[in-house]
Amino acid sequence: MTDSKPFEKPVVVELGHVGKYRQISSTREAAECLMTVWPLNRGPRHRDALDTCLKALEGYRSTADARRALIEAAEESDVLVPEDRLPDEKLH
Repeated sequence: MTDSKPFEKPVVVELGHVGKYRQISSTREAAECLMTVWPLNRGPRHRDALDTCLKALEGYRSTADARRALIEAAEESDVLVPEDRLPDEKLH
C-alpha cells in the first residue's frame, strides 16, 4: 500500500451543492475525487489531473505536480474555491 502523498497545502473545491466545500489534502484523495464525485463538466485538464495523481501515487510524478494538476482541473470545471472565499466552519 502506497502512502497517500499529502499535499503541502490542501485544495478546496465546491462539489455537489453550492456551499458544500471539500478539502482535498492528499494525492490519493484527489484521485478518488476526480474519479467519483467530480462534476460532469469535465475537460482535458480533468483527465490530465487524474493521470498525474495516479502517476504521483506510483512515484513517477511529484505531489506538487498532482496538486497543481488538481487546481487546473478544478478551475476548468469551475469548482475551485479561492482561498479568500474560505469560511473556516464549512470545511469537511
